[in-house]
Order: sequence, then C-alpha cells, then structure tokens
Amino acid sequence: MYWTLELASYLEDAPWPASKDELIDFALRTGAPLEVVENLQQLEDEGELFETIEDIWPDYPTKEDFFFNEDEY
Repeated sequence: MYWTLELASYLEDAPWPASKDELIDFALRTGAPLEVVENLQQLEDEGELFETIEDIWPDYPTKEDFFFNEDEY
C-alpha cells in the first residue's frame, strides 16, 4: 500500500468519520483511481471508524508541514 498527495486528495471530501467499506464505496462513486480503492482494501478492518485521512496515512502532510507565512499573501 502506498499513498501520494494526489491519491489522498480523492478522500478529502469523504464523509468522515467513515468505515473501511464506506470509504471504498465513496472512492468508487466519485471515480477515484483504482489505486485508491486498492489501498483502502488493504486496510485492516477492525470495525472501527476512521476519523480523518491521518488515520489511514499517518504521514499525511498538513498545513503546519509547510513553512510559509500566510499573512504575507
């Protein structure tokens, strides 16, 4: 399983929190690439809900990861 920013972006509008099956259904309905569906299928399903993309991809970059001053723009 591998994630990229492009692949993860397909889950930004997912109905969080969501189960594994709900995320797979969302990805299929929104036309996400097959790699997104395959990555979701490889997740361990313990019956718990995923709260955010960080639960799926812990290294998902957030705004804090970028070093720029928003006040300058």
